[in-house]
Amino acid sequence: MASNKNTKNLAQSAKKLRILLIDENTHRAEIVTSALGNSRYEISHLASPSGTLLRQVDQLQPDIIVIDIESPSRDILESLHTIKNIDPKPVVMFSSEEDTDTINQSIESGVSAYVVGDLEPHRVKPILDAAVARFREFQKLKTELSDTKQQLNSRKNIDQAKRILMKNRNISEDQAFHTMRKTAMDTGQKLDDVAKTIISMFNSL
Repeated sequence: MASNKNTKNLAQSAKKLRILLIDENTHRAEIVTSALGNSRYEISHLASPSGTLLRQVDQLQPDIIVIDIESPSRDILESLHTIKNIDPKPVVMFSSEEDTDTINQSIESGVSAYVVGDLEPHRVKPILDAAVARFREFQKLKTELSDTKQQLNSRKNIDQAKRILMKNRNISEDQAFHTMRKTAMDTGQKLDDVAKTIISMFNSL
């Protein structure tokens, strides 16, 4: 079992992470491409900032988006915000813009790493590594938060359904819970779904 897990991890680590590089300067694009040679990253597509980012991401399905631009436009930030909400990905932005509002808007739009200054080859890979790690940790926390909220909502529904059964059938809390659990087992439903059905039925009366 451990051997299979290790093999799977090695396979995942060996998988190349495909990059959509947005850059209008071919010289800078060559710097990025060269800096990522013999790494886990590969430039799968080079596009201009004037292109439609949403369409490019939808068609190419990159693992990472890297944007090298003088200053992010409103269209790019809006596109990144949409991607963040629909299909989030690590985003690295190299920019000459040092304005605090622009940086904050970029981060809010889903940029994992905003780097100001000249593009230095030896910094490219570590920056991507940090951006990917930060993105994955954020997604993990987001998932955990969503699961926690779902569990709390489920518990709230179950407690409300128990109170309804206790009041309408004049039974104890344990009896109400066992009734719901038996219904869930008999119907192949989740306990939360049974609770929602009970709440809906009695609210409609």
